[in-house]
Amino acid sequence: MPVLMVATYNEDGSVNVMNAAWGTMQERDTVALNLTETHKTVKNIKARGAFTVSIADAAHVVEADYFGVESGNKVPDKFKNSGLTATKSEIVDAPVINEFPLCLECEFIEYQDGKYGCGVIGKVVNVTADEKVMDGDKVDLSLVNAIAFDPYTHGYYKVAERVGEAFKDGMQLKR
Repeated sequence: MPVLMVATYNEDGSVNVMNAAWGTMQERDTVALNLTETHKTVKNIKARGAFTVSIADAAHVVEADYFGVESGNKVPDKFKNSGLTATKSEIVDAPVINEFPLCLECEFIEYQDGKYGCGVIGKVVNVTADEKVMDGDKVDLSLVNAIAFDPYTHGYYKVAERVGEAFKDGMQLKR
């Protein structure tokens, strides 16, 4: 699963970030994050109406893991402890973590709570990417050096190599 860094502002304007491995694109411009309401991040999203989702990279695996093992409910300055920096988004009321190479800036749409899951739904209103991960006007995912989480071994793995063409490679088996 992708390792996602969900960033918000606390009530006092300080930065809060959590590690969320349970998230996905729901549509081209919509993200769904499986987060419970007890997370400080969810409270902040509801209060501010916005959040950012950054893709964690191999260079920052320690910081990314820290955001998952430390709770914003218990340590309000956990972002400061990470040594990372943030810039206020020009589009939404949420921080962009400068060190992560790819960021989705999102407006909060709704919180869903159902029998089989719960979560934050957001509309992606802007995408920022570091120049080092760009190939012309497109993001080259192999340059992002993204990490994925394996929930069975509790390991992080680099996702770096393109191995096929979606909606094309399987056509050779179509009759």
